Amino acid sequence: MRTSTWLLLFCCMLSAGLVMAGDKGPARQFYQIKIYHLKTAGQEQRVTGYLKDAYLPALHRAGIKQVGVFKPVTQDTADLRVYVLIPFRTADQFAKLESQLAADKTYLEAGKDYLDAQYTNVPFARLESILLQAFEGMPAMAMPQLTSPKSDRVYELRSYEGPTEKYFRNKVDMFNKGDEIGIFKKLGFNAVFYGEVIAGSHMPNLMYMTSFNNNAEREAHWKAFGADPDWKKLSAIESYKNNVSHIDKFLLKPEAFSDL
Repeated sequence: MRTSTWLLLFCCMLSAGLVMAGDKGPARQFYQIKIYHLKTAGQEQRVTGYLKDAYLPALHRAGIKQVGVFKPVTQDTADLRVYVLIPFRTADQFAKLESQLAADKTYLEAGKDYLDAQYTNVPFARLESILLQAFEGMPAMAMPQLTSPKSDRVYELRSYEGPTEKYFRNKVDMFNKGDEIGIFKKLGFNAVFYGEVIAGSHMPNLMYMTSFNNNAEREAHWKAFGADPDWKKLSAIESYKNNVSHIDKFLLKPEAFSDL
């Protein structure tokens, strides 16, 4: 079964109550992270133009207002990337998006160069999609409170993989019940979201995004985090040991047209 088909089936089951969405409490949003892998500067310009002129305006018309578009602070010339972060109020909203876009004539016209690309002139090398559900401790995305120009801002996307599903759940618990989220908040990390990966290529894992006015501020915040007494106390708890087997971090900068 194709990944996109599986995701839609999962969301329909979730909306119908056939899959548990977690403990009762504030509605937990869903997030999709789309990663465009590109080979040439021409593909990068083409995808960026599509996102700016067609995709984001269409998402806004569909009621999705806070969409993030980012590129790595330092691009890997062998694997150019564009990241798109899309929040959904419900799984049903995610499941219905493609049909909404297919019925949006303005979108179809504005995105024609990308949408109708021939196989001999493709706009990207590969498109990766990750689906997440927000943590209970932060059930909805937050707009970062930053004051610097967008060109100076740094968004840090992190992925924490667990050695097993049980260890992964333990790390999620560390963020929620252990209040690792509270430590980040206390230290002013301007978190955008925390989420459990429902479908992706590095499971079991969680992902979260923090934001900073510039890289110097980012480095100062992480130094403060490492020295924080609450973090030292939390990380010393025996039951939370060894719950992360691998960490990936991506330093990103927002595009001028990004909502975040």
